[in-house]
Amino acid sequence: MRVDLFPAVRGLMAAGTRLPRLQVVAAASSGFSGVSADASPGQIVEALRPLITAGTAEADIPGVGRVAATFSGRAGRAADKIALVTGAAQGFGFEIARDLAAQGAWVALADINVAGVEAAAAQLNADIGMPVAIGVAMNVADAESVSAAVRAVVAAFGGIDLFVSNAGVLKAASVKTQTVADLDFVTNVNYKGYFLSVQAVSRVMALQHAACPGAWFDIIQINSKSGLQGSNKNGSYAGSKFGGIGLTQSFAMELVEDHVKVNAICPGNFFDGPLWSNPKTGLFVQYLATGKVPGAKTVADVRAFYEAKVPMGRGCTTPDVMRAVYYLVDQLYETGQALPVTGGQVMLK
Repeated sequence: MRVDLFPAVRGLMAAGTRLPRLQVVAAASSGFSGVSADASPGQIVEALRPLITAGTAEADIPGVGRVAATFSGRAGRAADKIALVTGAAQGFGFEIARDLAAQGAWVALADINVAGVEAAAAQLNADIGMPVAIGVAMNVADAESVSAAVRAVVAAFGGIDLFVSNAGVLKAASVKTQTVADLDFVTNVNYKGYFLSVQAVSRVMALQHAACPGAWFDIIQINSKSGLQGSNKNGSYAGSKFGGIGLTQSFAMELVEDHVKVNAICPGNFFDGPLWSNPKTGLFVQYLATGKVPGAKTVADVRAFYEAKVPMGRGCTTPDVMRAVYYLVDQLYETGQALPVTGGQVMLK
């Protein structure tokens, strides 16, 4: 089946600038569509346009079959958007996906932890009371895995309106002692993974734009306050996050021609999530072990030290970040920005 045609079909079946979810009612008996696999977005759209009557709810597409355009009717700030969130099997990524689903989105949760992300998607569907989420396997550092995951999302929903690049890892260590293996691990996930994911997702969005020129789409990287200022004995992580902002600005300049806004959110410390609080691998444990906090004897000492750095006296939470997500989606005149959500700990100069 020519899944690669779905984003164009979806755009041509839009209601104004609102793009529907696509569902295949009856698959085509032949995979031949008459559209070359290496055709440009414009060529694909012009080949499909005669097959789709404006405002129609169903259409027969050679190589695809009979497809139906579906609008869920659910309300919310993300109503009927198709969202892909990486690093979504647990923690911050799962909570982002859960909020998007609660706000009316169709959500694809992606993660290298296949069993975990499938269970997370099942939990969202149970919470909402209808099948609005899927779990897909994705290793963001592997181009073939990323491509396969994006294809699976398009096959399930028809396209992608919002991509939240949340997958991230951290290995805290002094530059004097950190291994090359740990440096590569952090860089491959945080920097290369962001690049590869946007590379795949942007092609989908470009095709949707060619079919529905009035619509806008969003790519949002969940960066870090460490992308705005350096981090002592944590250079590989901070460097990858600084690099992520460089990618964000560069992507924004390039992809605006496809009506894709690209922004980063730079949260403060998410103290209650597994990145910080995991009793074996969390940052509190790592920072205690590396002596990053002078005089700290316990994990509680490390946490108190970091809370004292925040003018608002607490760590960042999912609602804090989701307000920023929805602001960036709603704001049509903002791209290439790194938005701090740090409780005042990091202020833009």
